[in-house]
Amino acid sequence: HPFLLNTQTYTPRCYGITGPISEDLPHEADLIQTRKLIDSLKSYGVFEDDLELQHREKVVRRLEFLYKEWLKEMCFSLNIPESVTENVGGKVFPFGSYYMGAHSKGADIDALCVGPGFLERKDFFTSFYEKLRAQQEVKDIRVIEDAFVPVIKLSYDGIEIDLVFARVAQKSIPENLDLLDDKLLQNMDEHCVRSLNGYRVTEEIMRLVPNIFNFRLALRAVKLWAKRRNIYSNKLGFLGGISWAVLVARICQVYPNATVSTLVIKFFKVYSMW
Repeated sequence: HPFLLNTQTYTPRCYGITGPISEDLPHEADLIQTRKLIDSLKSYGVFEDDLELQHREKVVRRLEFLYKEWLKEMCFSLNIPESVTENVGGKVFPFGSYYMGAHSKGADIDALCVGPGFLERKDFFTSFYEKLRAQQEVKDIRVIEDAFVPVIKLSYDGIEIDLVFARVAQKSIPENLDLLDDKLLQNMDEHCVRSLNGYRVTEEIMRLVPNIFNFRLALRAVKLWAKRRNIYSNKLGFLGGISWAVLVARICQVYPNATVSTLVIKFFKVYSMW
């Protein structure tokens, strides 16, 4: 009906708890500034080349292979039925800045190992630790089990890795396991919930930004700024990686059509007034 068509109003998509501040489209000058920003980031060696990225992917695949192999070994040692052992699966989920595509050159990789409910947490920090320590590529491996989020830290073939562990109430871990399903958290112990949090938060952030490419570049720029001013560290009382990511993501939400250069400007303008 013509009358209905004329009275329809455009409702912008709301990515956060409030609508956008501005939906202005970028001007040519904004695009030029963004290209200059990218060139500046390159000059600081922020981006890895293709070989370095492929090496990271290879390391993650290798760790997942070792983890799945260890799960089957544990099944045999626990006399788990063969039908369960063959389908036990197992999955390693990268998270944090590497998973978001906003990691800097030489940065570590955070990864979550998800296992079945019949495992004990201590098995991961003893038996799997020993398996990793036996690998030729592994150096400087250590367990920090009394941390807020217990972790195995190691260097694998030159890449720093932080491994956390969570078990879910299932006999097998399929490749398509949805860790955002809140049902998985029911009756889960506190340490496993904390271990899951890193991946869940990273995934939620990526789903809640309007343009993932712009988000990644803006986050890289802000992180470079923070690191060069020595205020990038939650251990020292400043903001850590995930906190900076949340702040940048919110700016992306309220300026959904802005270019990267505009997002960085708005980041400092908005938060300077908080």
